[in-house]
Amino acid sequence: MNSLALILLVFLPAISTKCFEPSPAFPLPLWNKQKHGHHLAPTLQNIARMLDELASDEDYDTTSFSVGLTSQTGTLWSHHHTARKHNATRPGTTHVDGRSQYRIASITKTFTTLGILHQHAAGNLSLDDPVSKYLPELIEGEPKSSLPWKDITLRLLASQLSGMPRESMQSDVINELPDPTVVGLPPASPKGLPECYEYNAFQPCNWTQLLPHLKSQQPIFAPGQQSTYGNTNFELLGLVLERVTGLSYKQYMAEAIFDPIGMHSTTLHKPNSDEHAVLPVGQYFWDVVEGVHAPTGGIYSSSADMSKYVRYVLTHFNALATGVNWFMPASWSFGINSFYGMPWETFRTDKILEHTKRPVTFVTKSGGVPAYYSKITMMPEYGLGLTVLLGGNLGLLGEIQEAVTVPLIRAAEALIWQDVDAAYSGTYSTPDSHVLNSTLTLAASPTAGLQLVGFISNGTDVFKTLLAQWAGLIDSDSGQWRVQLMPTLLYKNETAQEGEIWRLLVVEVRTGKEKIWDDFCSADVDPASYAGLPINEVVFWHGEGVVELPAWKVKMKREEAGETRERLLWQQP
Repeated sequence: MNSLALILLVFLPAISTKCFEPSPAFPLPLWNKQKHGHHLAPTLQNIARMLDELASDEDYDTTSFSVGLTSQTGTLWSHHHTARKHNATRPGTTHVDGRSQYRIASITKTFTTLGILHQHAAGNLSLDDPVSKYLPELIEGEPKSSLPWKDITLRLLASQLSGMPRESMQSDVINELPDPTVVGLPPASPKGLPECYEYNAFQPCNWTQLLPHLKSQQPIFAPGQQSTYGNTNFELLGLVLERVTGLSYKQYMAEAIFDPIGMHSTTLHKPNSDEHAVLPVGQYFWDVVEGVHAPTGGIYSSSADMSKYVRYVLTHFNALATGVNWFMPASWSFGINSFYGMPWETFRTDKILEHTKRPVTFVTKSGGVPAYYSKITMMPEYGLGLTVLLGGNLGLLGEIQEAVTVPLIRAAEALIWQDVDAAYSGTYSTPDSHVLNSTLTLAASPTAGLQLVGFISNGTDVFKTLLAQWAGLIDSDSGQWRVQLMPTLLYKNETAQEGEIWRLLVVEVRTGKEKIWDDFCSADVDPASYAGLPINEVVFWHGEGVVELPAWKVKMKREEAGETRERLLWQQP
């Protein structure tokens, strides 16, 4: 069997798929306001002007908002707008800033899930336990429930995959229609319905009202079959936290999350004073006590506090519990761009970057109660997080999200590629070419990433040998290919963060004539080894200006030092 046939056997699982834009394409940026803020300043100033222009519309006279952009280490930028019109008798704050408080509604779900993850990591519960283990009332006594509680795990609840009804004590239109027959509905009686929350002037419900009510509900889907948004999932998770910790939900959130993160303006009860309260004209929901609904939407917070929370999430999402990457999707939603996590709402789009179709991933959670709308957005590949809190007209939230994220990502991308070029591009060669004639040449661009454009190994042009054979295995109509480097975000020395590990990938070049199935991609970054070592592993030792290819038994030094400056690209430990 010849060498090509042997390689073919190794590559067989992957050769029927195409992966045009591998990602991540660069190491994790570590932004610093003092060192890098001036590079983003023109873009952020333009965004601020755009937000002011949007807010000038008379439709938003009663709308206030706070926007905060943070890196993993600190706030990079914030922008605030105060409504032009206020309640005459109860205006709340008349100068919105980072301390101003809003209701953040369903973003609360992420805090509840974080509490569950902490308890999972501590061994006090398991994500894969059925909820009935902690709430036996759901399966005990009469009447028997129609919901399959023994199959509904804590993980499924947190992932919007329980199949349970969306609501327990709200969103019943019988509470909104004095005469339902006007809209074509038949007459109905509220007899037998709950006697709290929307059914009774927003009097808070308690657990003894919730659990019996749930036993009368019917499933929407079988557990794990299909994701669909639900609030009841998180009400149950909040009760599980109380049962496991012996604390009230409010006390546990304060002791386990708010206080350790330093969120001193964040609370599950109405703030004692209106001094920092954003109170839109005509609003009433500021004073509503959520009761049993608190774990799904009860938190009050400020943009400054939420930036602290976003920083915590950005730096801990893959280290909260063994085997749990909190940002990983659990299911797809409708369409091809949207996914549910625990309980993140993830959006991936290839429409933002101007020079490539590499997708950008936004890990988000939004929330809304009457007059209060909010969204947090993590951009994990960029090491950035965004908070938008709004009191007033919902229509402005989507406009703010678009106005900030698109130019921000484009500006960050441009700055990152400048840094990649300065830090990695160039020719690397062996110190003594008379003994070993090996050189490696790298070039960086937003279009094609960090590319290997030349590779001589001991006098042999690898582009004409092994790389050409690998490229020949691609199911390509064009025959065009490149060799791109992809960072693994790992180091040979994790403690000192030295020895940055990348992998070489042979990638087909888009021609614009792709077929439908050409969009199918099964990622494979570890295709072959040589003498027990990964054949495509590349290690950068930046302190020495050296690149190492372990399987090729060679280290090469950069011939030109390149630009000297503070490095933006650096992975957090």
